[in-house]
Amino acid sequence: MNTMTLWDLSGWEFAALAFAALLVGFSKTAVSGANTVSLAVFAAVLPARASTGVLLPILIAGDVLAVLTYRRHAHWPTLWRLFPAVAAGVAVGTVFLMWADDGIVRTSIGAILLLMAGVTVWRRRRADAEEEPDGVVTRAGRVKARSYGVLGGFTTMVANAGGPVMSLYLLSAGFRKLGFLGTSAFFFLIVNTSKLPFSAGLGLIDADSLLLDAALVLFVVPGAFLGKWAVTRIDQRLFEHLVIAATVAGGLQLLLR
Repeated sequence: MNTMTLWDLSGWEFAALAFAALLVGFSKTAVSGANTVSLAVFAAVLPARASTGVLLPILIAGDVLAVLTYRRHAHWPTLWRLFPAVAAGVAVGTVFLMWADDGIVRTSIGAILLLMAGVTVWRRRRADAEEEPDGVVTRAGRVKARSYGVLGGFTTMVANAGGPVMSLYLLSAGFRKLGFLGTSAFFFLIVNTSKLPFSAGLGLIDADSLLLDAALVLFVVPGAFLGKWAVTRIDQRLFEHLVIAATVAGGLQLLLR
């Protein structure tokens, strides 16, 4: 794999990756979508293609911690509704990667994130969040779930960037804070784990990348505890604003990079 090993990294480079790993833990238990910053850091320190293979086990570690924290709050009807659409999105993303270069991929995902952030803000101004999610109980809700599912599968396949997409879907479906975190935790644990054999088959995960992951995963744990502490101190409206702001930041980073 074309990547640096743990021993090739300078102190500053390792510190940057450690901070990004801590942010993964925080985003999984507090502000989903904030780990778009982690994507950027990993891609800046490591070769861009190889960075996705190094980051994937870090994301899964964060997913496991999030599931352990919020497992009782998951909304399974929404998850079952999303998975077929996500599989379709992964297939579309695979075809897209066969011809698109890095610039096209970054621009496309960045534009999608910014567009959906704008749509979400517009929708939130029209109506307050419902106490119960509407993602599976109406025809419009089912169409919305499929649309976001395809986009989520597409972005997670091409750049490990499905978090902001699914965050916007769960907000637009009216999920409250704990339901949001519990549902997204199970969603990404299942989706990211299913990507492991494909990443290994492409040579993106090997002994060197796993050694680097073993050193970095230690920083995911304090990040998750920090997120758990913070989420109880963030009210619902601030929570939604932070998720949308993280999505916009991720979209701008992809467009301007």
